[in-house]
Amino acid sequence: MKREIGLLSAMVIVVANMVGSGIFTTSGFIVGQLGSAWMLLTCWLVGGLFALAGALCYGEMGAMLPKAGGEYAYLHYAFGPVPAFLSGWVSLVVGFSAPIGAAAIAFATYFLGGGTEPWLAVEFAGRRWLTVSGVTLLACAVVVLFSIVHSHSLRLGTRVQNLLTMFKLAVIVLFSVAGMMWGKGDWSHLGAVPDNGAGGWGPFAVALIFVSFSYSGWNAAAYLGGEIRQPGRNLPLALMAGTGLVIALYLALNLVYVYALPASAMQGTLEVGTAAATALFGPAMGRAFGLVIALGLLSVLSAMIMAGPRVYYAMARDGLFFRRFAGVHQTRRTPVGAIWLQAAIAIGMILCAAYDALLIYIGFTLSLTAVATVAGLFWLRHTAPEMARPYRAFGYPLTPALFIVGNLWIVCHTVASRPLVVGCGLATIAIGWAVQSWFNKQSGQTQRHAAADTGLGPA
Repeated sequence: MKREIGLLSAMVIVVANMVGSGIFTTSGFIVGQLGSAWMLLTCWLVGGLFALAGALCYGEMGAMLPKAGGEYAYLHYAFGPVPAFLSGWVSLVVGFSAPIGAAAIAFATYFLGGGTEPWLAVEFAGRRWLTVSGVTLLACAVVVLFSIVHSHSLRLGTRVQNLLTMFKLAVIVLFSVAGMMWGKGDWSHLGAVPDNGAGGWGPFAVALIFVSFSYSGWNAAAYLGGEIRQPGRNLPLALMAGTGLVIALYLALNLVYVYALPASAMQGTLEVGTAAATALFGPAMGRAFGLVIALGLLSVLSAMIMAGPRVYYAMARDGLFFRRFAGVHQTRRTPVGAIWLQAAIAIGMILCAAYDALLIYIGFTLSLTAVATVAGLFWLRHTAPEMARPYRAFGYPLTPALFIVGNLWIVCHTVASRPLVVGCGLATIAIGWAVQSWFNKQSGQTQRHAAADTGLGPA
């Protein structure tokens, strides 16, 4: 693959991956956990600081190892193939396919003006396992459409990505400014605390899982390290600048939500953007803003479809995944097989998963791989001090320590409060371990057969 991505496009990829369905859908769930507008804003700020700490650490790793694959490449160098494969497996299922599914569901829900009654629902043991509706079919259709776009060429994908991201940023800025200047809101909402028993450190940690999902994507440029020009300079800058910009946007947008709606009205609301627009400007503007949000969500969908396949491509290229996904198109130079593998898994997630459980599953599992990667920064500083480091993490060792401790705190509280979802995350990792063991066994058999065929192995 070619180094065709400049600093601006790399930064756009970071922003596009981060600003997605989370900021338009999770604030209602967070208020349900915390019960306070001030705690909502505090939670978004703390989550942003964690994301910025991660971006500072990944900046050093990315500048030092500017290869395709992100965490996969970093963990492979630091700890070997097994942790690297597990991180790549998590990226395939949790890091990209599941968030693509979540973003597609959010797009379809906003576009159609709310959830639609399912045409077909399969339930077992009190849980819905399959849902076919207007929302799920539209969500599947947009996944297929953008997979076609990014299969075509990196140039076309980048242009579509930049256009969608600029549109989305303009919408957020205009809505934030117009809402606070001309909207019919009330700043007294900041002082109202509903009496619902919410609050405390445990709920705050669980709320941070929703926030971490919304901030996920701060490491997006790292996955395209093999295609970024001057990666020693541009990759860290893209990670840090993109993350800082998104923190500011998220705080501004949540401030508008709080100005528009009391915390009691936000609780459990999926379409919080539409609800806020309706409260500020009336029902007609609320419906229009819902359509605008839907179009903006296409940006994050596109960005993840673009970045994710580079991980599976790198794994297959190194012989740790099916070889058919190691190829790129002869003329278009895109990892077509990896793109469509990701699309198939995302469509499965759309049809089978509940939205809020999907968010916690994503946030919990990604926290584990991010912690392992930042631990690799400590390890490489100790074992490979001679490596060229065009950029060194600001605030080291405090910055990576803050990131690791903060994420482990979130993980521990999530284990206590959401054991079923945590079990699904751990099961995903366990399945990855089994797949990696199978690949090791197959690789050993291949090497023994090759040795026997050449007369070098035992008779």
